Amino acid sequence: MLSEEISRELRTNITSAGKLELSIVSSAVPQPKEGEVLVRVEATPINPSDLGLLIGPADVSTMTITGSGFDAVVSMDVPDAIMPALAARIDQPMPAGNEGAGVVVAAGAGAEAMIGKIVGVTGGAMYSQYRCVPATSCLVMNEGTTPAQGASWFVNPLTALGMVETMKMENHTALVHTAAASNLGQMLVKVCLADDIQLVNIVRKKEQVAQLKALGAVYVCNSSEPTFKEDLVDALVATGATIAFDATGGGALASSILSAMEIASNKTAKEYSRYGSTVYKQVYIYGGLDRSATILNRAFGMSWGLGGWLLFPFIDKIGMEKYGALRQRVANEMTTTFDSHYNKEISLADVLSADEIKSYSKQATGEKVLIKPHM
Repeated sequence: MLSEEISRELRTNITSAGKLELSIVSSAVPQPKEGEVLVRVEATPINPSDLGLLIGPADVSTMTITGSGFDAVVSMDVPDAIMPALAARIDQPMPAGNEGAGVVVAAGAGAEAMIGKIVGVTGGAMYSQYRCVPATSCLVMNEGTTPAQGASWFVNPLTALGMVETMKMENHTALVHTAAASNLGQMLVKVCLADDIQLVNIVRKKEQVAQLKALGAVYVCNSSEPTFKEDLVDALVATGATIAFDATGGGALASSILSAMEIASNKTAKEYSRYGSTVYKQVYIYGGLDRSATILNRAFGMSWGLGGWLLFPFIDKIGMEKYGALRQRVANEMTTTFDSHYNKEISLADVLSADEIKSYSKQATGEKVLIKPHM
């Protein structure tokens, strides 16, 4: 028997009155069935991908809070124009949290060997004190890895590896990454260095250039510099990169990358074509740091593509055998290549604090938050 008989869990709900509400509910600790394990969640991060469900389209400036601690209820306005697109989740309180890590404290038949193991877990509802999941879905951490070190095992590490695998699958030989000073961006730098892959990093601050150079990055272009376009073209000529992954989404950055790829391709072209370079250029948008419209200025010929990229469809595409190999690499390099840094550790109740909501909803580089549900 567990010493604690209840488990607290965060819920996010959009009401028919046009409000987004955050609250914490209590329920009995679940009991694992055959093949399942019960994980005491010790650490779970707030990723940009979590915020889409957690905060979504709500206007944080309209936030009001009633109650306090675990009994707090946060309310924010949802713009009327967005409500029709949210019809499927109205008045349905939903759990949140894509990933985390903890200790297996109980197991059903056939999974008893997992008891006491530190494991990474995904599948949603990680902003909870306990999670009952299939044993096969857990990633057992290597000896010496703590739950805090293993908390961000899924989203960023597998996205970084997925970008490289996508590059290979689509017959590109080098890649471009935006918002490259993020935790994910730093992981990608390390992966590409280890795998001898040319990588062009795009950042927006001088100190971020220095940060990535210190990790060993060779090509780092600062989008706030007046020479950005020339610097990007030079890096593309040097690397031959023809695929990019853009975390910003909005504005003209994706267009600028495609245009720079076109210029770089034409610099090495053997003959002129009025339709532009025949080299195929691809940009995948995988994030939404910029919520404005995506602008395309058609200055990149006719051989190009712009699309979306998400981790789960990628995993479905590669199959379980390849996914298993990537997971094992993450476990082996959890404290090196895939080491995550957090600006702050907060409790589950702190997730409902006005100051914390204003902070983590900004999605600022270098301000990643780790929730410790039992703190």
